[in-house]
Amino acid sequence: MYNIIRVLLPLDAAVDMEKIEEQFANLHIVKSSSGTKEPTYLLGIDTSKTVQAGTENVAAVLCSNGSIRIYDKERLNVLREFSGYPGLLNGVRFANSCDSVYSACTDGTVKCWDARVAREKPVQLFKGYPSNIFISFDINCNDHIICAGTEKVDDDALLVFWDARMNSQDLSTTKDPLGAYSETHSDDVTQVRFHPSNPNMVVSGSSDGLVNVFDINVDNEEDALVTTCNSISSVSCIGWSGKGYKQIYCMTHDEGFYWWDLNHLDTDEPVTRLNIQDVREAVNMKEDSLDYLIGGLYHEKTDTLHVIGGTNTGRIHLMNCSTSGLTHVTSLQGGHAATVRSFCWNVQDDSLLTGGEDAQLLLWKPGAIEKTFTKKENMKIASSVHQRVRVHSNDSYKRRKKQ
Repeated sequence: MYNIIRVLLPLDAAVDMEKIEEQFANLHIVKSSSGTKEPTYLLGIDTSKTVQAGTENVAAVLCSNGSIRIYDKERLNVLREFSGYPGLLNGVRFANSCDSVYSACTDGTVKCWDARVAREKPVQLFKGYPSNIFISFDINCNDHIICAGTEKVDDDALLVFWDARMNSQDLSTTKDPLGAYSETHSDDVTQVRFHPSNPNMVVSGSSDGLVNVFDINVDNEEDALVTTCNSISSVSCIGWSGKGYKQIYCMTHDEGFYWWDLNHLDTDEPVTRLNIQDVREAVNMKEDSLDYLIGGLYHEKTDTLHVIGGTNTGRIHLMNCSTSGLTHVTSLQGGHAATVRSFCWNVQDDSLLTGGEDAQLLLWKPGAIEKTFTKKENMKIASSVHQRVRVHSNDSYKRRKKQ
């Protein structure tokens, strides 16, 4: 049983929240990406945070073949493509102050390219320690520090740190680590997320179920660890939310959802705001279904957290998150034909980019005249790609359904 606590929003906040829900419900597809020579799952999306006169607004998309494609955000045509060959790339992030795009690589490096230039070689290379295989990473809000998480090798699962700043005195394009945390995770570090406004705060998630919050301004790992939360399952997504971003949320590979409030660490109030072992069983979808979670969306203006999920046939669901649970609000359909793997919401124009296993990148905008196009069929990919793409687990859900 969950503790049900009613949260009363101020009238203007409630109106704003209704507006967000209306905007999402009113989204229509205005553009779909043109086909590429090699169709792939689209696993991650980020958009450039800088707007420069005379330059295209770009989006970077992580593909299941281990490459990153740079798209014109409005036309959705591929401008250039970067590869980590012979390694495979994991994650994609733009810098906050320029058009540098980063990705972690299984070859033991984090790579940085200039998204405006069709140059195969990275402009910067951040080298890890021997035997490191990086599967997650992030760059902090002032673009000074990169942190990457490794697969577990022998008994080690590391968080490795680098100074990301360009030094005019040092023209080398390769950088060695500042150091690493090695004591706080016992399995693959699947997620790393820096705080949106505090450059020293970072949260990590792992296959060991632990979600660790660190203050990297503190000298040693033990003292830098602010708190540990436990999702009791392999972590698939983490993020920051709440006023001042003092809350963290977590999703797991078996579709659990957890929400913690760091404001309560030094009080008698419970840190856990919400704990749902399997969202598929907990959310009332009426006549629809919910097969998996995609990610979270925190809206600063209304101080509301939304959760995005979907179906295996390509429908996208928006859910509101409160201490009472998750509530289905509205859905988008008619775009994807298979599982949706990634999304990126643009706060400036309320547009949405989505990518899926049908190899499509779709641009949705509110109130737009919907373009008609033929939905692509679900795409089969090589077994070697399946092995590196961590899928959501249906086993426990199916077992419970049979009982």
